[in-house]
Amino acid sequence: MVGILLAAGFSRRFGAENKLLQPLSDGRPIALAAATHLIQAIPLSIAVIRPDNEALAALLSHAGLRVVFCTEQDQEMADSLVMAIRYSARFEEANDGFVIALADMPYIQTSTISKVATKLGNGASIVIPTYNDQRGHPVGFASRFRRELEHLHGDEGARSIIKRYPDEVHLLPCDDAGILADIDTKADLRG
Repeated sequence: MVGILLAAGFSRRFGAENKLLQPLSDGRPIALAAATHLIQAIPLSIAVIRPDNEALAALLSHAGLRVVFCTEQDQEMADSLVMAIRYSARFEEANDGFVIALADMPYIQTSTISKVATKLGNGASIVIPTYNDQRGHPVGFASRFRRELEHLHGDEGARSIIKRYPDEVHLLPCDDAGILADIDTKADLRG
């Protein structure tokens, strides 16, 4: 199993500061909290970031993630995911599937990520955790979706695969409100 942390966005709604380096109430940067939960559940995890974000690269590399730079000039949402999937091809663990997490979602419990990975390992094709009947993150994909993940484009990302294969989706109820909580603005960080 390969964990993928998408951290290459521009965070335009957050303001001038680097959103992913902003501290949570416990002092940890947003991205480090998300990365720590991911790598505790899935030891082989990859972070995709922009090449101009050296501080984030150092932080995530030190946390144990393999860092890949998304060099696409006009990045679309799918570009960073495509880069991670292609990079993961060199690892045998990719044959077990992918768990895709977002770096601005630091409150997802490690146990939730582990449950998504376990469901994939037990034969589920697409795994989406739910909280109070709302779909959240991270989303897991069996390795049989590798080719489709490698050829994504646009801002819809992997949602297009989920829409194409609704009968393959396994919803995983969990008691983790963190699967719905992303940080897009400074108000989200305070709240």
